[in-house]
Amino acid sequence: MEQQLGKTASADGTTIAYEAYGSGPVAVVVGGAFCDRGAFRDLAQALGGLGLTGITYDRRGRGDSGDNQDEADDWRRTVLACEVEDLVAVLGMGESDSPAYVFGVSSGGALVIEALAAGARITRAAAIEVPYRSAAWPAPDDYLGTLERFEAAGDREGILRYFNGVVVGMPDEMVDALVGTPTWEPMLSMAYTVKYDGLSLGGDDQSLPVDTLRGITAPFLSVCSSGTAMPPLHDAAQVLADALPHGRALELPGEFHQVAASVLAPVLAEFFLS
Repeated sequence: MEQQLGKTASADGTTIAYEAYGSGPVAVVVGGAFCDRGAFRDLAQALGGLGLTGITYDRRGRGDSGDNQDEADDWRRTVLACEVEDLVAVLGMGESDSPAYVFGVSSGGALVIEALAAGARITRAAAIEVPYRSAAWPAPDDYLGTLERFEAAGDREGILRYFNGVVVGMPDEMVDALVGTPTWEPMLSMAYTVKYDGLSLGGDDQSLPVDTLRGITAPFLSVCSSGTAMPPLHDAAQVLADALPHGRALELPGEFHQVAASVLAPVLAEFFLS
């Protein structure tokens, strides 16, 4: 399938790089932490073969996209609004009178929710396992402050190890096994953007934003994977669906925190185009 590469400008002038496949209403994939647009190329391609324009993009600070946050006095105050504007700019690649659909991966789903709450032109939305926290699964203490201290020290590897070990719960030996693999350097390059994902989830709290969710009227499909053997993360899909006025939860066969594009894309296309 033909790949359409492009760049668009967000409201603050930041360049956002994307790639698109197929034709029809846009269906934008929003990646989570440590993900650039290449991580979901297969999903965008699959959506492009199902009557949609599948789009995957580099969120700000990743891949070929820029990031003007270094110029901001208070990134916590500005970055979430800017990331919503970035998504709006990518959605603008579709026709103004055509429906627009969005799928968020993990913390990317929280960004989708923020965009919906801000009034972005999204007809239907979906996400997989948005990791909002609960009393039984609390967020790490001083999460954003810890990330800022690593960044101030220039310690990208510290952020990567902290995120995978403390936040995700990955054993040290599994993190060590990533060193030197083709994914290690790209993840290091995106390390400073992990704070953006944290902010989209609510900062240090990261609990379910119940009041925000009540105001979202778009139909929303909340997906989980059968292979996510971590009950708080797996069950977060149902919790999110229950909090939305028009939410529906669905389990699909997959691996930990992911479902293959060949399985996921037809389900999303059916939901988006119904």
